[in-house]
Amino acid sequence: MDLIESALLNVLNKHPKSPLVIAYSGGVDSQVLLHALASLKQKNSSSLLALNAITVCHVNHGLSSNASAWQLFAEQECQKLNFSLKTCQVNVQAKPQQSLEALARDARYQALQSVHNEASVIITGHHSDDQAETFLLALKRGSGLKGLSAMAKQSSLGKDTLIRPLLNISRAQILAYAKTHELTWVEDESNSDINFDRNFIRNDILPLLTKRWPSITNTINRSSDHCREGQLLLNELAVEDLNVCQHQVKSLLVDALKKLSPARFNNLLRYFLARHHCLMPSTEQLAQLHQQLNAAGDKNPAVKVGEHYIRRYKGVLYLSAKFEDVSTWKTIVDLSADKELSIALPDNVGELSICVAQHKNIITIQFNQSGLVSLQKILAAKPKQQVSIRFSHNNPRCLPDYRQHSRPLKKVLQELNITPWQRKRIPFLYYDDIFVAAIGHFVCQEFTETQEDKL
Repeated sequence: MDLIESALLNVLNKHPKSPLVIAYSGGVDSQVLLHALASLKQKNSSSLLALNAITVCHVNHGLSSNASAWQLFAEQECQKLNFSLKTCQVNVQAKPQQSLEALARDARYQALQSVHNEASVIITGHHSDDQAETFLLALKRGSGLKGLSAMAKQSSLGKDTLIRPLLNISRAQILAYAKTHELTWVEDESNSDINFDRNFIRNDILPLLTKRWPSITNTINRSSDHCREGQLLLNELAVEDLNVCQHQVKSLLVDALKKLSPARFNNLLRYFLARHHCLMPSTEQLAQLHQQLNAAGDKNPAVKVGEHYIRRYKGVLYLSAKFEDVSTWKTIVDLSADKELSIALPDNVGELSICVAQHKNIITIQFNQSGLVSLQKILAAKPKQQVSIRFSHNNPRCLPDYRQHSRPLKKVLQELNITPWQRKRIPFLYYDDIFVAAIGHFVCQEFTETQEDKL
């Protein structure tokens, strides 16, 4: 059996009942992958093929004037080989400080994941030359072991499993297969544009290296395997350190972190951020984070990492999103209608549902914050009072329902151990300019449900 067909059959043997999604661009790599699958199906070399639902997925990025022609080619080839085809249109928009190639790749994988609602096996045609290119790109960026590991033969992709069965097959072997079977394929004109780093490596650098060292692709792939093995060991160490240092799901204990060497600290932070799908921090950012460990106790420093922040408060490092300033936001609530009101709070703070009890003296506020729901019953406003929700306050003295003495609002929020950045995202209920409740936390005693009896 052909080496390529054998590699593909090995995947089928390991995943006999999983739906298969074949990533198909129409280029030579995916064309050979599709032809090999069709050949196995025709030979009936394994009854496994009958157990798998096979869907070919062509992603139209719309980045080339030839995109429609490539999609038509994909439709014709799948019809000829009797495969079901799903085409996905994606809209890739250039973003600052992000490569168009990376954005297109992310959009492509999202499209492949959308083919089935159930867990599936996604198969791509990446080969050993692609692996060498990825390694050199990572080397150019100064990546560590994780980046130099390049592409894994099998990895998780959300609910799905991503498999690259041809990762030990060279581009030359793929071209030889295509010529032997007289295959046709499409050529992406952008592949010759050496302004893209990968194309520069593919067209200029690797041929030069191969001319000097013919087996360089194999040795680069071997180095990549060594890096992956080393990264697995680092991950095992990070799991041990996380068990000691974790405070909550998205927070770490400062005192425990201080006991780690700088190298173990850096390793744990990278692992922790990767678990939460954050961009990896730079060496400088890790140094800043390490400095935070020794900041004065009354300081609350923060380091921005991608679209997230790592903030220190009371001996804990917290991972949080990048928050917008919501201090000027305000909405007037009209409770005159006998219906439930829904209010979407800004910057994904949450959603409020407010309804008035039948006898009109009590309102019920439900606060849904990222799936955490709280319910408060509050004495209704007087007929002519304006009801509003806002995030700002002038630090009024207040008497929460759980306290015996009043305190300034800032002191109450500190007392509740709410982090400084979350205090700025608490929706406050006002009747005219009278502070009534910190929604999700407390109601001032004079507005609690029990005060209805005194009316």
